[in-house]
Amino acid sequence: MQGFEFNTVAKIVCGAGSALQLAHQCQRLGVSRPLLVTDPGLVSIGLVQPAIEALGASGISVVLFDQVREDPPEATVLAAAELGRVRGVDGVIAIGGGSSMDVAKVVAVLLGGEQPLAELYGVGQVSGCRLPLILVPTTAGTGSEVTPVAVITTGETTKAGVSSPVLLPDVAVLDAELTLGLPPAVTAMTGVDAMVHAIEAYTSRHQKNPVSDNLARQALVLLAANIRTAVHEGSNREAREAMLLGACMAGQAFANAPVAAVHALAYPLGGHYHIPHGLSNSLVLPAVLEFNAEAASAQYAQLSELIVPGEAAASEEDRTAALIQALRQLIDDLALPATLASAGVAESDLEMLAEDAMLQQRLLVNNPREVAYDDALAIYRAAY
Repeated sequence: MQGFEFNTVAKIVCGAGSALQLAHQCQRLGVSRPLLVTDPGLVSIGLVQPAIEALGASGISVVLFDQVREDPPEATVLAAAELGRVRGVDGVIAIGGGSSMDVAKVVAVLLGGEQPLAELYGVGQVSGCRLPLILVPTTAGTGSEVTPVAVITTGETTKAGVSSPVLLPDVAVLDAELTLGLPPAVTAMTGVDAMVHAIEAYTSRHQKNPVSDNLARQALVLLAANIRTAVHEGSNREAREAMLLGACMAGQAFANAPVAAVHALAYPLGGHYHIPHGLSNSLVLPAVLEFNAEAASAQYAQLSELIVPGEAAASEEDRTAALIQALRQLIDDLALPATLASAGVAESDLEMLAEDAMLQQRLLVNNPREVAYDDALAIYRAAY
């Protein structure tokens, strides 16, 4: 066995109603005036208010920032940080999807140290401390509550990441009650996103290790077994909890064994077409797996055994084909667009998208098979 490192969040709290116990976590961390980062949609449907009231009842004074949008720009991060600075907050809580959690991570660093935002981008560039940080996901997808990465929109079509162990929160709170009202399409897209995290972590060329492997495998089992129920029976608490835990475990896996070509080719779709991240991953997933098959068939065959019954005795190639077909069928069952064309992508843009995908070298280096420009273009054409 090769030596490896594995880093993850210090504490995970999982259980129905655990979001109403945030005061205990705040008190444990010495937080009395947290900045609560969320989005206007969650506030409008009343999802955040019970947590705010429970915090208030315990003497915790909440400063609310509810202006996070999907693909949050730098201006949103800076506005949240300024509000926290003016109001003298001593901690940060996020209740929301990946965007809210990403904003909260960066804001906690900005408020806890002296570095400007521009200096944080890249790997290991955070040199200061952060404020105490609690992350509460409301979707079962990004796994951001247990990853040391935040992605911020820096231009019209560009994004940049902040990657540092400092961004790992003090506490991740998994409360499936917060996911019960998630619409079917969002449940589907975020669920496939989590499955991609597990698959790419398991086949990552760098930093893959026995701990990340076991997390990825268990995550895929939970997600594959429950995603259809969660989408079609949204009030099923057991399925929702399994999805939330699976997404968290997949997040722990890819936080240590990084994602690769699926994400690299998905990012330009989000940047140019504003396609939701989970759907962007779903659109290119089968084509990327087919491209990778010659280099990763042994690992794909192992994953196939987890979700395709009766295939264990088949050859690696057949089990890999069965995995890809099972994922295509899943995408169809979830009523997600199956091609780039059906998602509104122009065929004339494929070359531009391939050029942009090649800029994602930090992801492409993790892919089990090397990806050149011509390969990226061929994958987009196969997905079209």
